[in-house]
Amino acid sequence: MSRPPARPSERRDRGLAAEGLAASFLEERGWEIVARNHHARRGEVDLIASKGETLAFVEVRSRSATSLVHPLESLTFRKRQRIIAAAIDYAQRNRLLESRALRFDVIAILDRGDGEEEIEWIEGAFDGTGAA
Repeated sequence: MSRPPARPSERRDRGLAAEGLAASFLEERGWEIVARNHHARRGEVDLIASKGETLAFVEVRSRSATSLVHPLESLTFRKRQRIIAAAIDYAQRNRLLESRALRFDVIAILDRGDGEEEIEWIEGAFDGTGAA
């Protein structure tokens, strides 16, 4: 049995909760969250995390276990391009293009429905052209 589509406020709340979970996941692994939800004219990136010389632009995708699409499958080429645009905007504004290694990661969160989530972190999930 499928659920009715979530209202925008419910989707936003679930998205913020998933981003918080992903941020905690990264921080537990020694990453510092330097920005959340960076918006640029052509895109948005959920988390920007720093560790050593690496700056990771992290897209957080979440789905319930009953969803027909895995969180990673929901990341389209067009969405990757929008993340890249926001990342370039952030790096240019903060003069980081020449001084840091930039990387695009994805954290997929699958809500199993039993109060537990499965978290999958793909480091370097795609490159600066959007190719996976």
